[in-house]
Amino acid sequence: MSAVPAHCDSPLADSTPPSGHTDHPHLVLATSILASSLAFIDGSVVNVGLSAIGRDLGGAGADLSWVVSGYLLPLSSLLLLGGAAGDRYGRRRILLAGIATFALASLLCAWAPRLWLLVGGRVLQGIGAAFLLPNSLAILGATFDGKARGKAIGIWAAAGAAAGAVGPLLGGWLIDTVGWRAVFYINLPIAALAMWLGWRYVRVPRGEKPVALDPAGALLASVGLGCLTWGLAAASADKGVTAAPGGAMAAGVLVLLGFLWAERRAGDKAMLPLTLFGSSSFSGLNLMTFLLYGALGALMLLVPFVLIQALHYSAKQAGAALLPFPIVLAIGSPLMGKVAGNHGSRLPLAIGALVVAGGFLLGTRIGDGNYATTVLPAILVIAVGMACVAAPLTTAVLSSVDSRHTGVASGFNSAVARGGGLIATALLGVVLTAQGRSLLAPFHAAMAVCAACALAASICAFVWVRRER
Repeated sequence: MSAVPAHCDSPLADSTPPSGHTDHPHLVLATSILASSLAFIDGSVVNVGLSAIGRDLGGAGADLSWVVSGYLLPLSSLLLLGGAAGDRYGRRRILLAGIATFALASLLCAWAPRLWLLVGGRVLQGIGAAFLLPNSLAILGATFDGKARGKAIGIWAAAGAAAGAVGPLLGGWLIDTVGWRAVFYINLPIAALAMWLGWRYVRVPRGEKPVALDPAGALLASVGLGCLTWGLAAASADKGVTAAPGGAMAAGVLVLLGFLWAERRAGDKAMLPLTLFGSSSFSGLNLMTFLLYGALGALMLLVPFVLIQALHYSAKQAGAALLPFPIVLAIGSPLMGKVAGNHGSRLPLAIGALVVAGGFLLGTRIGDGNYATTVLPAILVIAVGMACVAAPLTTAVLSSVDSRHTGVASGFNSAVARGGGLIATALLGVVLTAQGRSLLAPFHAAMAVCAACALAASICAFVWVRRER
């Protein structure tokens, strides 16, 4: 899952101080929406196309999971570096570079004759997204102020929700009528328009104080996550830990420990200041984010795959099956944001995650009946639970740190959400290797594990989120 709900990212705009006036604020908003949509839509569309890609390029199991993981890996590990690079070298410049990288990567994905080339293109897409996403939102925050900023972020979030609703449906239609390569070609006109608008109308001055970069931290995070992800994916596909996957996982853990050591030595120049974890609330909320969004990533990957492979849905029908999720989320999240603002985030987070757990348990019934009696109830209940969680989670994360660290805290929480999806995808090789009706048993087991993760997330919220007066 790469199309993480908008509330994980909107604080990246809200925490950016305004830096100047523009004569075309609405066109700047359009630039931000178009650029962000590249990062959001592609994940959900590719999930719908995974079966077609596997049939065409001969991938299965761990190899096929890298079509998703290859995108999420750099997006998870480079998101904070992308924001810092924009602060140092100019947000407009880094935004345009990120969009150009994403467009070229999309072309590589569309042309790829082999699975490994497609995965390489997806990795390049993730790098582009890691640079365009934080800077498109920072530009939004720098352009608007006060009530205008709140309205702009609301429009951006609504556009993201609409894209999330239309994306899988459009992607499914394209896959059924044209082929899976078309889902990458549609990125090109969007990227071209975003680049032209950004070059023509975005005017954001560079910050006066140079921002320190942390390339060593970004490299260690990427290598560590990459080794861990490959090891988990290979072990999952082989249904056991052999020498190579075990060695990769051990190396990944060691490199990630090295990342923490390097961040500690970097101090204030670190990509991720470790002082943030002095707040037990911040640590608990990010653990909750990892568990909950990891389970959600598994849902968004597995449901369309199982519907197509085991239940013989078309790609368009599988995309439409997920349609209730973004609609409920778009309607419910603003309402729960107001509830959290008035009564605190603790109970909405705990209860919402508990509802999500119930929805995953309903997901264990998928395959035993028709869409209306099995798939739809599970999707609706999970969507209601996530609507209870999304906005209060943002509020709680920003409240758990001091005002100086809200930008990096929101960026890290967004990266953790993607990281949860990355690890979940790596563990799904055992499901992706199955075929036909034999998919249902491992799928039901995965839904039960996701329910347990959502329950653990609920406990995290109840234990660690501070009681607010």
